Amino acid sequence: MPMWSVCKKELRQFFSSLTGYIAIIVFLLVNGLVLFVFEDNILDFGYATLDRFFQLAPWILLLLIPAITMRSFAEEFKTGTYEILQTRPLTRWQIIGGKYLGSLIVVFIALLPTIIYIFSIQRLSSNEGIDMGATIGSYIGLFFLAAVFTAISICCSSFTNNAVVAFIVSLIGCALLYYGFSAISRMPALANGPDYYVEMIGIDFHYRSISRGLIDTRDVVYFLSFIFLFFAITNRNLLKR
Repeated sequence: MPMWSVCKKELRQFFSSLTGYIAIIVFLLVNGLVLFVFEDNILDFGYATLDRFFQLAPWILLLLIPAITMRSFAEEFKTGTYEILQTRPLTRWQIIGGKYLGSLIVVFIALLPTIIYIFSIQRLSSNEGIDMGATIGSYIGLFFLAAVFTAISICCSSFTNNAVVAFIVSLIGCALLYYGFSAISRMPALANGPDYYVEMIGIDFHYRSISRGLIDTRDVVYFLSFIFLFFAITNRNLLKR
């Protein structure tokens, strides 16, 4: 499968240096410290919950995902290897899909060890334990969120040949689309009506909706539409080159 060869190339590139491992370790370390060590950690709540993790994780992903994807296209443009990539029997969509899948697998690898938190809280709980339905829904929401952030960041990387610029633009873009509309909806001028519809445009609204444990098809369609939109923008950027 041609797309898989691009995906493997992305994975090799990410894990070929210590930077890739450090990014994942820092993500897990920050989560672990905030959840179990720092003040107001989940052990102080008095009941079994991972709500703190699902509130914190999106903000850490805002840093992790741009760091994973910043070299996706920017480095190819800078070194001239994108021209070599074009000579292979690959369509632009296969190149985008391969790079996207490779980055998403890295994010999944970073999220996978956090499942330990579930078993840890369950073992420490003295009552019925974690609400597994809500927890599974929250993980699904977190995966969709990561998928959208990855699509946005891949797109931002296709605008420049500077990886640092790609990181900064990705970080700002993800932050604005995640929380920007929620912040705007709180303006007094939008109270009592328009605020709800403005908030619906933002990613945070749909992430919180899925995190309640109820998988609404409208939220799924929203996330898939966002991913396709940024795929299309990335494809157009590559077409210009």
